[in-house]
Formats: sequence, C-alpha cells, structure tokens
Amino acid sequence: MTSASERVLIQSRGGAGAGRLRSAALAALTLLTLAAVVVRQSQAPRDGVAHEFTGFTMGTTYSVKVDERLDADRRAQVRSLIESRLDRIVGLMSTYDSTSELSRFNHRGQTDAVRMAPELIAVMTLARDVSERSGGAFDVTVAPLVNAWGFGPAQRPAHAPAEAELDELRRRVGYRRVFIDGAEGTVAKAHPAMFVDLSAVAKGFAVDQVADALTGAGLERFLVEVGGELKGRGRRADGSPWRVGVERPDWGRGVYRVVELFDEAIATSGDYRNFYDLDGTRYQHIIDPRTGSPAPAHGISVSVIDEAAARADAWATALVVLGPAEGEEVAIREGVAALFVMRSEGGLREVETPAFAARRAKADAGAR
Repeated sequence: MTSASERVLIQSRGGAGAGRLRSAALAALTLLTLAAVVVRQSQAPRDGVAHEFTGFTMGTTYSVKVDERLDADRRAQVRSLIESRLDRIVGLMSTYDSTSELSRFNHRGQTDAVRMAPELIAVMTLARDVSERSGGAFDVTVAPLVNAWGFGPAQRPAHAPAEAELDELRRRVGYRRVFIDGAEGTVAKAHPAMFVDLSAVAKGFAVDQVADALTGAGLERFLVEVGGELKGRGRRADGSPWRVGVERPDWGRGVYRVVELFDEAIATSGDYRNFYDLDGTRYQHIIDPRTGSPAPAHGISVSVIDEAAARADAWATALVVLGPAEGEEVAIREGVAALFVMRSEGGLREVETPAFAARRAKADAGAR
C-alpha cells in the first residue's frame, strides 16, 4: 500500500480555464534564468526522502528528490547541476524568450539552413520520429493553429476560425516541411513564417537532461519531475521503488493508479482539463495537426512509460490526438507502453497496451 506522501500526481497538460493564465505566466517565467530563481531545498521532505530541490522553469515547476546522504558541498553541487541543465534548455528551446536559439530560428524570415545546438537537433529528430510513427498526430509546427483556436497567448475567438483562415494557416504547418540534417547539425523550414514549438516534448527532454547530469555526478537514487513528466533512477534508500500516481481523467478526483518506476520515465496527457464552449460546441485544447481543428474530446488520459521522458512526453500527446480506438491500434503497432484511461457511462475504464502490461509484470517481479 502506497502512502499519500509517496505519491506524485502526474498532471495532464492544460488546466480548465487556466490556459490563458498559464500562457501569461510562461511569458514571464521563461525569461528568467534559473540563476535568479530561489531554489527551495528541504532537508527532510514529508515522504522521508533525504533531500528535495524545487523551483520554477519553463513556465512550470520542477522537483528533484534525492534519496542519498549529501553534505552541504554536495547539495550545492547538485543544485548547480540542476539549475545549469534547466537554464540551458530554456535558453535553447523557449518560445517566449526572444533571445533563445529556437525563437531566433522561428523569427527568421528565411528558409536557408541554420546551424543549431546538438540538443535542439536531438529533440527535433525525436519529435519527427514520433510524427512519422503516429501518422502526423504529433507535430511541433502546429502552433499557428493552436493560437487560431484560442489556446495560445491570444484571446479566445468569438467564433470558430473560418475554413479560409485555417487553409492559410495550414500552409505554415507540417512536420515534413522542417528539414533536419543531423550530420551537418542544421535545420531549415519550407515556409519563412513556419513556427516550431517544442513545448510538448521539451519538459520531458529537461527531465532526461537533469537525470543524465545527476547520474554523471555519481548519484544513483533520485526522482526528477518537470511539469508533471517524471523519471526515476534506482530505488529508494529503503529498497522500495519510486511510486507515482496517475491522475484520474476527471480533474479534482485524485489518483487513479499508482505506478512504480524502475529506471524509466512516465508522461501523461489528457483532453479533459482545458476547453471552452463556443456556438454550442465544446472545443478542447489539443489540436489535431491532420485536420487543423481540436481533436474530439473523449474524456481520456494517456500515460506512456519509456526509458526517455522526452519520447514518453511526445507519445502521450500523439495518442490523445489519435483517440482511444486509433491510439490503441497505433500504440500496439509501435510497441508503445501506454495506459489509456477513459470516462464511460459506467465510470472509468482502462486499456493497457501489451508493452505496458509487460512492463508492469516486469516491475511487479522486480518489486518482490
């Protein structure tokens, strides 16, 4: 039995009625370097973990729990590692910081190839792979359509966008129109006004980067969380695994299931938090890049487990876009470890892909 203090809720993207507030917060928070952020460190967090480092990054919060003995110098080193990795990712990938490398690429009114940092090449290559394998359900160029439907920084529209407007925006959308040359370390876009937004994968990548930094520093027992995406490494000091809770897809109702992590990451996405009603139709915040419109709302959350938090992050979004039927089919075909939780007339029902069930069976065996 897992105590409440051991559970970390995996919050799905988007809060009901909070989309515009978070967009405003993002604009302010991502302009800050983490050197200016006060990081709170608890000597004895409530769940008994030895040390916890928390703060703000990428318009959200982060938490790193380390279940090892650290003296003052070691704590300062760990804090510095966390800050430097997160700070670099903000400087590379923020779309709200006009000086970030990605922002400079987005605002170039040209289509020639631009040399970019290895981290950006890696994230964009991973995103393209998920785009291809999901049939285009995941697309890092979809931001113009997100904004048109009122789920970006702009105010929500008084009416649904006209088809002519959507047609014009679709000319600036399409993952295949971003050209990545991994060998040369360059990226180019087919349309000068194309806009790449990595927010659906950057938090997961940040988790991976922090975890790699801590492992490189010799740490073996920790849990990293950025904006609800998590990765556990090793076991806790008492030998128990890291336990996290998957949130129910009816916001405010608490934990649906506790999942144990064994050197792996988990990310969750859902369509039930951020939505609005317009002209008698309910629109939710996840846009289907294939249609240019909000994906149908199914009252669904999808949790994906993977060795890489960035890949879990991207797949969780893609599978929500695909919906329960097509999403399950694609996840099974692609070997994705996914848990679908959906509202139904009889309450909540779930579907585990074979890869998720096999991972759970392996985890259960490892816990004994």
